[in-house]
Amino acid sequence: MKVKNIAIIAHVDHGKTTLVDGMLRQSGVFGSHEVLSERVMDSNDLEKERGITIFSKNASLRFKDYKVNIVDTPGHADFGGEVQRILKMVDSVLLLVDAFEGVMPQTKYVLKQALEHGLRPIVVVNKIDRPNSTPEEVVDSVFDLFVELGANDLQLEFPVVYASAKNGFAKYNLEDADENMQPLLETILEHVEDPEGDPEAPLQMLATNIAPDNYLGKLGTGRIYNGVLSKNQEVTLIKRDGELINYKVTRIFGYEGLKRVEMEKAVAGDIVTIAGLEKIDIGETVADRENPMALPLIDIDEPTLAMTFMVSDSPFVGREGKFVTSRNIWDRLQKELEHNVSMKVEETESADAFIVKGRGELQLSILIENMRREGFELQVAKPQVIFKEVDGVKCEPIELAIIDVADEFTGVVIEKLGIRKGEMINMVQGTDGYTRIEFKVPARGLIGFRNEFMTETRGTGILNHSFYDYEAHRGEVPTRQRGVLISIDAGTTTAYSLGNLQDRGVLFAPPGQEVYAGMIIGEHSRENDLTVNVTKGKQLTNMRASGSDATVKLAPPREFTLEQALEYIADDELVEITPESIRMRKKILDEGARKRSQRKG
Repeated sequence: MKVKNIAIIAHVDHGKTTLVDGMLRQSGVFGSHEVLSERVMDSNDLEKERGITIFSKNASLRFKDYKVNIVDTPGHADFGGEVQRILKMVDSVLLLVDAFEGVMPQTKYVLKQALEHGLRPIVVVNKIDRPNSTPEEVVDSVFDLFVELGANDLQLEFPVVYASAKNGFAKYNLEDADENMQPLLETILEHVEDPEGDPEAPLQMLATNIAPDNYLGKLGTGRIYNGVLSKNQEVTLIKRDGELINYKVTRIFGYEGLKRVEMEKAVAGDIVTIAGLEKIDIGETVADRENPMALPLIDIDEPTLAMTFMVSDSPFVGREGKFVTSRNIWDRLQKELEHNVSMKVEETESADAFIVKGRGELQLSILIENMRREGFELQVAKPQVIFKEVDGVKCEPIELAIIDVADEFTGVVIEKLGIRKGEMINMVQGTDGYTRIEFKVPARGLIGFRNEFMTETRGTGILNHSFYDYEAHRGEVPTRQRGVLISIDAGTTTAYSLGNLQDRGVLFAPPGQEVYAGMIIGEHSRENDLTVNVTKGKQLTNMRASGSDATVKLAPPREFTLEQALEYIADDELVEITPESIRMRKKILDEGARKRSQRKG
């Protein structure tokens, strides 16, 4: 069976997973009796809820006399580690670009990775059925991007396919009839190179993904570069540090559609999953027992953001979660490292706190969200960017931000990002009343900016950003402009006390919510923090006063998602996370101790 290996890369929400759906359906992978959900590749609960891909996944289809292995990759820059290791497995990529939105930050990031690996992309312009789409202009901008990223002459001769993944068709020219996905599949067979590799050479397989299995133990997925791999074969695992460990391969699985299918043997060029190697890790080589030779290790970009995970010392600890100790949290973080290569975990001087480093807020918040769903209780501090020294100069991570905003809000957005040390590098006015602005902004400047941005643009602005490079430190960046309202007492909030506080700011807590001293229950209208009593009830008498007993009218409280809470908190605050609640609080709960600490500081 001849094989083609291809990955699909794109900016988030440009339709990667929907395109894979269409290809799998039309190639006959699914029977007519099978009921399919949309985006079948998004198997994780969080992926389904958010409509994004977080973990890369394998599938395969048969077209003519070829088996096409497809890898769906995440679109967020925070999951760039997934993309980088997947590119080691494939011989080409489908670069998917939205016919309406055009080239976005993540498109640049993933394309740069693919070009550096020497791959020749196939460009798929998706969503050509959208109103106001401009497919020809998008192809021109993609060509400009290839030139900007230093593509060679072969890479610049990229084939283009126009598609609507949602409606299940692809075509070579915009004038062609809308039929099916066949033009895209034909293009893959024609332009993707056959995998290199010598079946006669000693075995070499590179592990690019790890997954636990309750029955088979640790599973390693990767591509066989040379040789033949058979069931029950004696192999040698070459660890990252050069250590050699002998194992027997107990099971080999390939892919038919989305299903794992057991195989007796696999040859060079195939992507397979193997069992029996208990200590296998990402980037390590499974080699021939007699002649073990290591493949090059996978280089992964360094983390740019760090967050402290702590054991919860909240008065409410243990009420909602099952796992609350430092050992529980440490073991869970170590388990995450097994398959998440772009994340690092470090111990601190305190036994109850760990520093977790990742590629961005979204990656860290997805980890926290998964932990709370598994029954963990913990608290986390404000994300901090990771500085590094380059040639004796203190440097910080810079993000490339692309903002689509209504013309009337361009001035305020430019002003707000200017205050946060952003540098405008491009501005294009559209015909639909929207302007696209490109900025280079310190990563510090974007922490906490999204809430402010959505408020200033009345919820209509779109902000996308991805890591650009390390550049010289740009000085102080202002943080949150307003203080918070802090509960002085433990108890249950009352409508009476909340009604009296409405003039002081925006409330986060509804009536009837249990609170504790030091918990943040609102945003103050001024710069300073204010300690308030939200549990006080109205003094009842046997006299009725006309007008004063009218029902208290409360504005709806502002609710925070996990990401919004992480962006909102200041350096002296924490987010407390439990399976059922997300609360914001001061690090020091007692008001007197807090004031003494501020005086010392």
